[in-house]
Amino acid sequence: MRNLTIFAAGLVFGLGLVLSGMTSPARVMGFLDVTGAWDPSLAFVMGGAVLTATPIFFMARQRRRPVLGEAFDTPATNRIDGRLLGGAALFGIGWGLTGICPGPALVDLAVAPLAIAGFVAAMVAGILFSARVLRPFLDATSPPSPRSASPRSTPEWDEEYSAIPAE
Repeated sequence: MRNLTIFAAGLVFGLGLVLSGMTSPARVMGFLDVTGAWDPSLAFVMGGAVLTATPIFFMARQRRRPVLGEAFDTPATNRIDGRLLGGAALFGIGWGLTGICPGPALVDLAVAPLAIAGFVAAMVAGILFSARVLRPFLDATSPPSPRSASPRSTPEWDEEYSAIPAE
């Protein structure tokens, strides 16, 4: 059931990206070109996504665990630091240069694999470089953050959550 739900959610997300034009680099570039021939149509896509997702996120926050999982996969911290800002800036620069971001790239891989293969290969190389080179280096040189330790490994977490009955 869980895998079927994941597949259906991915299918709906991919169809939404195609129908909204998010898989078209030209359309995305038109949206990002605020000083030129700006195309504001993708703002409506983002607004629709926020309106649709907001009640679902609100309902999810009322639950202790997901319907089909053991725990929510949420960041361990809300801290805005140099790593977050640097990563966001790199993501934005890459998106602005190509008009492609990871989700639409994977959808385009199914539609036009030869046209998008180079981007996806570079994206995978960047992910592997980040995971195997950058992250270990940054973790070793940065002060400890809440993300580096699982909250479940602390006595405070055990004391706070061990008495809560499972749903």
